[in-house]
Amino acid sequence: MIPCQRHLFDIPEDVAYLNCAYMSPLMKSVRDAGHMGIQRKVQPWSVSPPDFFSESETVRGQFARLVNAGADDVALVPAVSYGIATAALNLPVSAGSRILTLEEQFPSNIYTWRELAKETGAEVISLARPDDDDWTAAILAAIDERVAIAALPHCHWTDGAVIDLEAVGAALRSVGAALVLDLTQSLGALPFDAQAIQPDFAICATYKWLLGPYSTGFMYVAPKHQDGKPLEQNWIARLNSENFAGLVDYQDAYQPGARRYDVGERSNFALLPMASAALAQLLDWGPENIQATLAATTAAMADRAAATGLTSVAADKRAGHFLGLRFAGGVPEGLPERLAAQNILVSVRGSSMRVTPHLYNNQNDVDRLFTVLEAL
Repeated sequence: MIPCQRHLFDIPEDVAYLNCAYMSPLMKSVRDAGHMGIQRKVQPWSVSPPDFFSESETVRGQFARLVNAGADDVALVPAVSYGIATAALNLPVSAGSRILTLEEQFPSNIYTWRELAKETGAEVISLARPDDDDWTAAILAAIDERVAIAALPHCHWTDGAVIDLEAVGAALRSVGAALVLDLTQSLGALPFDAQAIQPDFAICATYKWLLGPYSTGFMYVAPKHQDGKPLEQNWIARLNSENFAGLVDYQDAYQPGARRYDVGERSNFALLPMASAALAQLLDWGPENIQATLAATTAAMADRAAATGLTSVAADKRAGHFLGLRFAGGVPEGLPERLAAQNILVSVRGSSMRVTPHLYNNQNDVDRLFTVLEAL
C-alpha cells in the first residue's frame, strides 16, 4: 500500500480532486520537466541533433516497460484517435464483417470504425450494457467467425467495469480477429501485460492515469503489424534520419519496429520530458501497488455509498481505481456543480457519477464528498 503522495502535487488542502478519469493533475516534477523543456526552446542552440532521438527513445523504453513489451513495439502518437486511425489503416476488414464495440464507449474508439464500416461494407456492433455488468461474458458471446476487429477498453470509462482482456484476446485469435485497445482510462493504474493479452494495437493518451501532459500518447504495435503503412510520412521515421546533413538522401526504408508509425515532430522538447518524468514515477510506484492502494480506497467509498442507497459495479467486476456511483432515478440535477462550488471535483458520464481518486487523495477528500452525498 502506497501512502498518500499529495506532497508531490500542487493541490490545495481545500480542493478534493476526485476526478483523475477526467484529467490528472501534474506532479511538481513533471511541471518542472516541462519548464526545462520550454526553456531549451527559448535558447534553441542548446538543442543538438541527438536530442531529437535520445529523449524519444528514453520515453519509448519507459512505456515499453510499463506494458511488458520492447521499445521496438512502441510508437509515439499525439492522441488516441491518431493511433486508432493507424490501426484501422492496417487491419483487414471486408464487407459483411463485424467490428465489436461497447455501448457508451469513448468516441475516439468509435468514429474511426464507423467510417471504416462505411468504406468497406462492414458493420459496427455496439454491445448493450449487460444487466450484471459482466462485459467479458457479453463480449465472448458475441465473438464468432464474422468478427474482424474488437475495439475495446480495459475498463469502461463511465463506471470502471473491467474486461478480462486475456480471455477476450484468446477468443479473438481463435477466429482470426484483431484486438484494438484504448487504454487511456486504465493504463498506469491498472496493470497491463502485452505479452499475455497480445493485442494487435493498444493506444493510450498520457493526460489521465499516466499523469502526463495533454497531446501526448503511445501506441503498442504487435510485431506482425510493424511493417505496415503509417498514417503520415515524416522525415524522422525514415532510416538514417539521425544524419541531418544526409536528409537530402531520401530513404524508402523506415526506422526499425513501430517507429514508422511515430507522429511527425515526435521530439517535442517540452512534452516528452514531462511524459518521461511521469512514467519514471509510475514505474517506481508500480501499477500493481497503485491498483491495490486505489482499490482499497474505492472499496471503502463503495461501502459508504451503499449505506446511502447508491449503487456501483461490484468490486469483482470493476477496476479498483474507478468508482461509478448510480442514483435511483439518475444523477440529481446540478449535483456536479453543487460539489464543484465546494471544491469537490467529480464528473458524470452516462448514468454514473465517476469518483476516480489517485494517490494524492486523502481521507478528508472522501469525507467532504460524502458529507454532501449523505445530505441528499
